[in-house]
Amino acid sequence: MPRAIGTANETSLHRQLKCIYGGRGWRSEIEIAGFVVDGINADGAYVEVQSGGFGRFAEKAKIIAALGSLKVIHPIIIAKYIEVFDAGGRELRRKKSPRSGSPWDLFRELVYAAELPLVPGLEIELALVDAAEERVLDGKGSWRRMGASVRDRRLIALRESIGLKTPADYLRFVPFARNEEFTSGALAKKAGIRVALARKTLYVLAKLGIAERIGKKGNALVYQLPAEPGETKLENNRC
Repeated sequence: MPRAIGTANETSLHRQLKCIYGGRGWRSEIEIAGFVVDGINADGAYVEVQSGGFGRFAEKAKIIAALGSLKVIHPIIIAKYIEVFDAGGRELRRKKSPRSGSPWDLFRELVYAAELPLVPGLEIELALVDAAEERVLDGKGSWRRMGASVRDRRLIALRESIGLKTPADYLRFVPFARNEEFTSGALAKKAGIRVALARKTLYVLAKLGIAERIGKKGNALVYQLPAEPGETKLENNRC
């Protein structure tokens, strides 16, 4: 039986994004090399909405990309609205989650498959969305949700798409000038993210050749953008 390379249980959000990114001429549920991908668009590219992690997905994605172009749509929820229902389906309350996402959240998942963007024919596209999460008070869910189960997630709005076709596109995540040294702490401060996420980001960027480790400052790794072809680095130069 063909194996899915995306999430096992599709949410409304997943289906809605397939429709948006499939476009005209979309053919859904395509079997290839023993897998089922979400579909193929009018340009002949395989399209997969991947809302989960990239770790287990990576090897399967490489197989698909070797047989044709693969566009991986990775949704990031910027604003989430939580809707709580009772067991009978009556809505009890609706609130906005205090947590908000950002494009940097990509690296929470990509850290487990850091070299995936180097795969020829594979493109990652970030879908920055607002979404609603429907919860049912059925006593079967996590204690963190007070026993409520997540019934579905659905799209409210697609804010922006960010295409990452080549490793060079990941330069957008390095807000530093060439020859400027930086650490994960400096990146966290400049990007407005936690240091732990900044470390994951720099780990991935180093694997992609976008950030280069050049030493240590105390316990912190020091990075720099690699020199461009023909450029000479001035290392430890004191005039």
